[in-house]
Amino acid sequence: MLIGLFNAVRAAGVPVSLRELLDLHAALDARLAYADHAAFYELARLSWVKDERHYDRFDQAFGHWWRGVATTSVAPDKTIPEEWLRRDFMRMLTDEEKARIEKLGGIDALMKAFRERLAEQTERHTGGNRWIGTGGTSPFGTGGYHPEGMRVGPQGGGRSAVKVWERRQFRELADDAELGVRNLQLALRRLRRFARQGAAEEFDLDGTIDATARDAGLLNIKMRPERHNAVKVLLLLDIGGSMDDHINLCEQLFTAARGEFKRLTHYYFHNCVYERLWNRSRQYDSDHISTAELLRTHPPDTKLIFVGDAAMAPHEILQPGGSIEHYNEEAGSVWLRRLANKFPKLAWLNPMPQRTWHYTASNRLIAELIDQRMYELTPRGIDQAVRALLR
Repeated sequence: MLIGLFNAVRAAGVPVSLRELLDLHAALDARLAYADHAAFYELARLSWVKDERHYDRFDQAFGHWWRGVATTSVAPDKTIPEEWLRRDFMRMLTDEEKARIEKLGGIDALMKAFRERLAEQTERHTGGNRWIGTGGTSPFGTGGYHPEGMRVGPQGGGRSAVKVWERRQFRELADDAELGVRNLQLALRRLRRFARQGAAEEFDLDGTIDATARDAGLLNIKMRPERHNAVKVLLLLDIGGSMDDHINLCEQLFTAARGEFKRLTHYYFHNCVYERLWNRSRQYDSDHISTAELLRTHPPDTKLIFVGDAAMAPHEILQPGGSIEHYNEEAGSVWLRRLANKFPKLAWLNPMPQRTWHYTASNRLIAELIDQRMYELTPRGIDQAVRALLR
C-alpha cells in the first residue's frame, strides 16, 4: 500500500529513496504508529523529509494519496468485526453522547440497527439521513452530524486529522513560495563554512577526555576557539528609482543575511556601480567609501552578492558620465569588470522575474559583464546563486 504514497511523494519532487521506504516499513513493524492516521502522517514525514523546504510538497502529496485510501469501499462481504466496532465506538464517545445512545435503546440496539442497515445498502452513499455514508445526518457514517449516532471511518464533524496536512502550514518554506525571512535563511544557510579561530574560550570535551587518558587519569582540561561561520560576504544593494518597488524584499534578504553571516559587509549604489559606494541607503557625500578602497581591503575569497533589477539606460553602464547623479570618469562597466576580476565568487540577485530580463538591454549587458551569473531573488534563485558561489 505504501508504494502509492512513495510514488506520489517522489512525483511531487521530494527526494525519497527505497532506503527511506524500508525505514518506514520497519517503523510500522515496530508499531511506532498503529491505527492512527495522524501518527502515521507524522511518522512518514519524519522518515522521508530531510529538508524543511519539502514539507509543503509532502503535505500535498500525502493529502492526494490519503483521499484515495480513505475512500476505499468496504469489502464485498460487508463483515465488520462487531467487537472492534463496539470497543472503538465506545472509546470515542463522550458521556453526553453515550446518554443519547441510550435513547435508542442502548449500544446493542444501535449495533443491531447498524447491521440491518449495512445488509440493505448496496452502494456508497454521500449525504442524506438514512444510509451509511459521508456528510449526512444518518446515525451511521463519517463527516456528517447526528446527535444520537456513531461514526464509521475517520473522525469527521470538523475534527479530522486530515486537516493537519490540508492546512499546509509549511507552504511558506517552499522554494518557489513568496519571499520571507525564514525561507531566505534556509536558502542562504548552505553558504556557511565553519572554522575555529581566535582565543581558546570553549571547553573541549573530546580533547579533555583524550588528554586525561594519555596522562593516566590525571585531569587535563583542554580549551579551544569557538566555532564561527568563516564565510565573508560583501552585499551591494541597488536603492532608489525602480528598486523602490522591491524595498520589502531587499529588507527581508538583508535581515536573513545578517542573521546567517557574522562577517557581512554591505554598501549601497544606484543603478550601476561607479567609483564610490554608500554606507547608508540615503546617499550622503560625506558617508561613502571609494570602490577602489573596497577592492584593496576585501580579500579575493569574499563572496560578492549584488542585489538590483539591472534596469537603466545602457549609457549608464557603458559611457563615462553615464551616471544620473554625478559625473563618473570611468564607465560602470569598467568597475563591474574590476569587481568581477577581484571577486571570482560573485552572483547578482534580480527581484524581477527571469522571463522579463530579455526585455531590458541593460539586463543583458550586466549579465554579460558578470558571465551570466544573474539569478532571481526567490528562495530557488538564491539556492542556485549559492551553488554557484560554492563552486
